[in-house]
Amino acid sequence: MILRQTGLFASMAVLAVGLAACGSSKKTSTGSAASTGVSPVSAAGTISGAGSTFAAPVYEQWASAQSGLTVNYQAVGSGAGITSLASRTVDFGASDPPLKPADEQAIAKNGSPAVQIPMFLGAITVSYNLPGVRTGLKLDGKAIADIYLGNVKAWNDAEIKALNPGVSLPGTAITVIHRSDSSGTTAGFTGFLAAVDPEFKTKAGEGKDVQWPTGTGAKGNAGVAGAIEQTVGAVGYVEQAYALQHNFTYASVKNKAGQFVAPSLASTSAAAASVTVPPNLGIKISNPSGAGSYPITSQTFIVVNKDLCKAGIPGGEGAAKGVVKFIQYGLNEGQSILGQADYASLPAPILAKSRTAAASLQCNSAPLH
Repeated sequence: MILRQTGLFASMAVLAVGLAACGSSKKTSTGSAASTGVSPVSAAGTISGAGSTFAAPVYEQWASAQSGLTVNYQAVGSGAGITSLASRTVDFGASDPPLKPADEQAIAKNGSPAVQIPMFLGAITVSYNLPGVRTGLKLDGKAIADIYLGNVKAWNDAEIKALNPGVSLPGTAITVIHRSDSSGTTAGFTGFLAAVDPEFKTKAGEGKDVQWPTGTGAKGNAGVAGAIEQTVGAVGYVEQAYALQHNFTYASVKNKAGQFVAPSLASTSAAAASVTVPPNLGIKISNPSGAGSYPITSQTFIVVNKDLCKAGIPGGEGAAKGVVKFIQYGLNEGQSILGQADYASLPAPILAKSRTAAASLQCNSAPLH
C-alpha cells in the first residue's frame, strides 16, 4: 500500500494518529494536538507510542502488517515523544534526533538505561508553491539559510537567480513556513543549515526547537505541508512522503561534494553510507559526504528503556513483548517495504547494530528476543 494514496496525512494534521493492526477488533484512539502522550495501555496485545511525525507513515504501514498486535501511536513530535517515554505514559518513544545526555538521564530515572534504536532514513525536502516553476529549481545551503533568516525575501532574488541560470523566476514574495512544535524534522533541517552557514548557526542554531528570525509556524509535517499548499510563494521543509502526498515541487540541494541532488531513495541511502556509529547508536546525518548523497537526510529512532518492565512500562510484560515484536518486524520484514512509503532502509552495518540492540532488550532481567 502506498501511503500517500490512502488519505493518511489528513489524520496527521492534528498530530495524533492511531495505528491498528489489520483485522483487529480494537479501535484506536486519537488524542488532543496539545497532548504529550497517550493513556497507559493495560490490555495484552496492545502497545502505545508517541513522537516523531516524520516516522508516522512508516509506523502506520508496519502496524497494519501485524497479527494480534494493536499499535496506538500519537504523532506529537520528537520532543513530546521523549517526554512521554520519560514520564511513562507510553510504551515506546520515537525521535529523529539522537538523545542528548539530559534525555538519557531523564529516561534512565525510570530504573533502566535508555536505548535508542535506529529504524530507517528519510529525506527532508525544501518544498515550495511557486506557479510557473514546476521543475529544476536548485538551492544551496547558503540560499536556504538566507531565506530562513529573512535575508532573501523574493523568489527572483539575485542569490537564487545565480543558482538557476535560464530559469524564469517571478518576483513573488517568499512566505517562510517552519515547524511550531518540538520537532525532529526541524533538528535535521537546522542541523544541515548550521553545518553549512555560520550566520544561521549563530542566529538560529540547530535542534528540535530554534528561535526562527522570520516565518510562520505550523504543527507537524502535515501542518507545514498544508500551509505550503495554501500559500502561493511559500517554502517549507517537510519529509518527502508528505511532499509527494501534496504533489509538491521540491528543490535539488547542493551537497558537500558540490553536486545538486534531488531527494530519492538512492540519494537518501547514500547519505548514511559514511556516518559514524557511536556506542549508544545515536547516529546523526548532517551535510554528508559523497557525490550522490542528498544533504538534508534524517535518521529516526525508537527509544525504550533497556529493561522495559523494571522501568515500569505502562502496558506491563505483554506490552514489553509487543514493543520488541514491533521493533523486530521493522528491522527485518519492515525494511523491505520502506520504499513503498518513500523512506530508505538502513545501511547493512547500522542495521546489524540496531538488531543487536533490539535483541538486548529485557523484562525483569529476562531477554525479550
